[in-house]
Amino acid sequence: MAVRKFKPTTPGQRHKIIGVFKGTITATTPEKSLTVGKRSTGGRNVEGHLATRYRGGGHKRRYRIIDFKRTKDGVPAVVKSIEYDPNRSARIALLYYVDGTKAYMIAPNGLEVGTTVVSGPDAAPEVGNALPLNKIPVGTVIHCIELRPGQGASMARSAGTFAQLTSREGDYAIIKLPSGETRKVLATCKATVGVVGNSDHALERSGKAGRTRHLGRRPHNRGVVMNPVDHPMGGGEGRASGGHPRSRTGLYAKGLKTRAPKKQSSKYIIERRKK
Repeated sequence: MAVRKFKPTTPGQRHKIIGVFKGTITATTPEKSLTVGKRSTGGRNVEGHLATRYRGGGHKRRYRIIDFKRTKDGVPAVVKSIEYDPNRSARIALLYYVDGTKAYMIAPNGLEVGTTVVSGPDAAPEVGNALPLNKIPVGTVIHCIELRPGQGASMARSAGTFAQLTSREGDYAIIKLPSGETRKVLATCKATVGVVGNSDHALERSGKAGRTRHLGRRPHNRGVVMNPVDHPMGGGEGRASGGHPRSRTGLYAKGLKTRAPKKQSSKYIIERRKK
């Protein structure tokens, strides 16, 4: 993977850093049978009222249907292409199964066109294969991890992320997640071997406000420049700032623990995430 920098011919080009498509993306149009229209809400609810601020505009997208469950156990599939997905930071791979069906999966690092991948308990622990945690060797780097058996991948799905299977305890596997949290997950849950591709996504810089607008994000104004009626940090004579950083609803914005103290899933967390 690599990134592309530009000569400072304009203010917007001066700091722009984007990912390279050439050599990594092998198809320019998605598989039509695996895409659906995606409607933009602009932050409005069903009544048309603004429910989430600072959203709107953005480029029109089509949603790619990703197979997060990998339920076709024992059926080999060939990677037909590596594609760009506008809905996520990671790249996606188009799979052609030997029984004639097609599917998209999150593309890990090192997955090339023509590679054969397979899922199920009998699959080898190789890059791109999905298998239960009790069949993956301890110490293996994994991604697209299920939280409940059959639910579909919900953890470690964005570009460049990975988790590590550190040990096993009875019916559970101990996993260290990208956030630094160590938790138990049922060993019958599936995970995909490898690191999510497009790891250089973290190096990208938009370079100009317009590229942020293309993503559907509108300008976001700070609380300290508002009036007291609009925000707890608003008001004051002149440029007044300070006090405890708060959200618009009055909650502390830095350091306040918002997780429910008696949440049922807390017993599965061995070590909390690093700050």
